[in-house]
Amino acid sequence: MSSALAVPLRPCTTLLSYRSLARCPRPFSLPCRHYSDKAPEGDQPAADAPPAAEPSPDADAPLLKAQAEAADLLGRLRYLQADFLNLQRNSAREREKTRDFAITNFAADLLETADVLSMALKSVPQSFLAVPISDPADEPAPESAPDSAPAPAPAPESSPTSPPTKTADDYLRELYTGVEITQRQLLQTLFKYHVKPFDPTGDVFDPNRHEALYQAPIPGATPGTVIDCQKTGYTIRDRVLRAAQVGVAQETQS
Repeated sequence: MSSALAVPLRPCTTLLSYRSLARCPRPFSLPCRHYSDKAPEGDQPAADAPPAAEPSPDADAPLLKAQAEAADLLGRLRYLQADFLNLQRNSAREREKTRDFAITNFAADLLETADVLSMALKSVPQSFLAVPISDPADEPAPESAPDSAPAPAPAPESSPTSPPTKTADDYLRELYTGVEITQRQLLQTLFKYHVKPFDPTGDVFDPNRHEALYQAPIPGATPGTVIDCQKTGYTIRDRVLRAAQVGVAQETQS
């Protein structure tokens, strides 16, 4: 037995290899995700979940109340706005009436002056006005005397400050022109304050605008029309300041 050869034992490589593998780090691996058509368990409604609570009618009560109050305030605002616009229009109309009333009496007094100027102009015949004002320079020179006749004595020289010779007719025409200019300026002033004259001759008689002084049967005239205006009427804006005094045609007796 002692002569038997001793066989050396080989180390166990298998154990060492397993140990070395145990000490080595594990390789990196991606997680594996599995897809499925089934919904996740968390997304599925629980079978035992309580049903959703229905909204209570009392929850909308504050909102409905606020909406009703807003609608009421909006209606009041529109009413006040319309009332304010009406007040502005009425105030402007009253101011115009007050202004017209303030000058009514004054304008009515001036109408008498306008009537006097008109009568003064009508008193001068138009044929007289057609004659031009005489001018001494336009008068023809006197004819020269014959040589046998003695020369006339020289006329006394007029002073340079003496006015040219005028006749009474010339002064009357100048006076007429001055009165006409005065009447025109007076009417322009009245027109500035919306006072306008009107002559209703030929119009249908209107008791609101005309004052009948007489009636006369006029052949060819339509009954009820104005045939003569004795005094001119005047209006201030859309109101009658003074009615026109007129004569009215009436039916002729057959």
